[in-house]
Amino acid sequence: MHASDLLTAAILGIVEGLTEFIPVSSTGHLLITEKLIPQWAPPQSDLFNIVIQCGAVIAVLPLFANRLRQMLFGWREPATRDFIAKLFTAFCLTGILGYILEKRGFKLPETVYPVALALVIGGILFLLIERWIRNKPRSNELTWKIAIAIGLAQIVAAVFPGTSRSGSTIMIALIFGLSRPAATEFSFLVGIPTMLAAGGYKIFKALHHPPPDMPPENWHLLALTTIISAIVSFIAVKWLLRYVQTHSFNSFGWYRIVVGAALLALCLLGVVS
Repeated sequence: MHASDLLTAAILGIVEGLTEFIPVSSTGHLLITEKLIPQWAPPQSDLFNIVIQCGAVIAVLPLFANRLRQMLFGWREPATRDFIAKLFTAFCLTGILGYILEKRGFKLPETVYPVALALVIGGILFLLIERWIRNKPRSNELTWKIAIAIGLAQIVAAVFPGTSRSGSTIMIALIFGLSRPAATEFSFLVGIPTMLAAGGYKIFKALHHPPPDMPPENWHLLALTTIISAIVSFIAVKWLLRYVQTHSFNSFGWYRIVVGAALLALCLLGVVS
């Protein structure tokens, strides 16, 4: 493996691992990285991006060991069955609507402008929502209304690149009165089967029905990037779960606005497209 491959693996793995669950859009950041520094992080295939995303998702499973153990071995308890039913409902809503979009040929645009716009709009919404819910009572009770809203919010993130799946689901949960830790946990838990199912489906399609112009995959680079992505994702999610215990999402809102505004400026100057 060449030194350039190692640099590509490091850059893409770190970007994916940091942004997969952090509410700033991993898809958008991978696209931005590939556009801004193509000599170090050249564009990769859809299969490549899907696999490293799945690696980042699987890596965080140990962080939810207690909840997963509860669902596996305590499913006879009414509260656990209720939680599983809500998780399954949110997952199915996203899966069904996502499959419809897939069949209709929906594909995310591979340009920076819509990502930059979504980053700015999302950042402003983060700040407005945090201001609106300030001093309002929070609850750890996950209602059916919140579960359904989260399932629908995942589709919004799929339609608008740069929105962020975790960002849209956490914000909608906060609007409906859920506490930040509970909103973050449920967002991540429903995101795990959602992203693994979507990833598994796309991997199957890519391997069994590859596009005629699809270049051969660099499996060594893919494996190394996936490992780096998984390690970074584990660290990032562990930090975020602790962070939301005592902090708001305002810092992520400001980050999105600054990065999005900078990208819009680069688009207007013709530096990126």
